[in-house]
Amino acid sequence: MSPESQASEALPSRRRRTPRGGRHRGDESFLLPPGSPTLVLAVPGSARQAGTEIAAELARLVEIEHTGQPAYVGHLEGDEASLGGVLAGLSHQEDEPTAVVVPLSTGPDPAMDAAVRAAVDAAPVRAVAAEPLGPHPLIAEALHDRLADAGLARADRIRLMTMVTAASGVIVATPGDATAVRQAEVTGVLLASRLAAPVFTASLNDEASVKAAADQLRATGATSIAVAPHLIGPEPEAALVATAAATVGAAHSAPLHTHPALARLAALRYVEALLPQA
Repeated sequence: MSPESQASEALPSRRRRTPRGGRHRGDESFLLPPGSPTLVLAVPGSARQAGTEIAAELARLVEIEHTGQPAYVGHLEGDEASLGGVLAGLSHQEDEPTAVVVPLSTGPDPAMDAAVRAAVDAAPVRAVAAEPLGPHPLIAEALHDRLADAGLARADRIRLMTMVTAASGVIVATPGDATAVRQAEVTGVLLASRLAAPVFTASLNDEASVKAAADQLRATGATSIAVAPHLIGPEPEAALVATAAATVGAAHSAPLHTHPALARLAALRYVEALLPQA
């Protein structure tokens, strides 16, 4: 059985609850029993940088769509709303983890993962570090939606895998080094199957990487290229997207921001972190 299937079965039984309203409300939500560990989103950077409202909205979506209990945001830099401070402020739970820390990241990031582990190890309460949100097919779905929002791909309104895309080639541009690029290739393959168009991955931190991906796409016959940012929004690399796209004469979509798939993935990673280890 896959981790996703195990995680789904590990959640408390799903039942309908009174709608809270709002455009993000789903038909069903997971209701966690009182005393369940608190879900804390770990966010890169400080609470005073651009994009912090994205994490706050995702935490709200996790609560109203999936857990029924408050989710919190802890930043990995600065003293304001820091991850360490958030964990220290939680009520201690006897014999059970007090919190599960979910990195708000589309893929593994060694520096971010180390910062999360350090905060978890230093916390005065028992906390568990979860896996980052990706790689996962839902990330590819969210990237597809953002491309469609920008008019660069046909929207997946009828749930078909093969789509006609306005861009004849896509660069999945991810933060990080060559290792991050390789990890993002999983998402790139999934996105390519959805778009029926070639997709290459590149590092936003390396202009040469983006140019090389564009050259590869043009070598396949792609005449119009789109850059799909493989990030959420609080990451500092979000400021590099427009420049990277302009460098290779490409259009670009927006970061994932508050896509509902990210809240769903945060709930999934929360449950996975609490599953008994095989």
